[in-house]
Amino acid sequence: MLLNPSSDERLDRAFLALADPVRRRIIARLSRGPATVNELAEPFTISKQAVSKHIQVLEHAGLVTRTRDAQRRPVHLDPAALEALTAWIDRYRLIHEQRFRSLDALLAADSPAGGSHPSNRDASAEASHPGAGAAGPAPEESTS
Repeated sequence: MLLNPSSDERLDRAFLALADPVRRRIIARLSRGPATVNELAEPFTISKQAVSKHIQVLEHAGLVTRTRDAQRRPVHLDPAALEALTAWIDRYRLIHEQRFRSLDALLAADSPAGGSHPSNRDASAEASHPGAGAAGPAPEESTS
């Protein structure tokens, strides 16, 4: 399934925004409810100006929005944007999970009930007959 260029760009901006640990912590905080820049800046040792720039990156990525509430400008998490990212990740996760289930089924069908896989049988045969490898026992030297 191909994505259109604009949704591809949105995904790039969102994943790029989430690549920074400060922005991930801001997202985690906003998951509990809206907060002002001052409130978001409290746990960090960086300036409020730096936190504001991080918020701008998150806004540009479409992950957060700001509203005006009298004198306050709270920042809100956009759950729909996070859901879109989760849906994109889940699509590929489900594809790979199906591939692993198919591989498991193939391996289960290939091995007898005892769970003896061909590689296990070779290893156990070699362990019980130390001189016998894949080529068989070593030839004896002639004394003529």
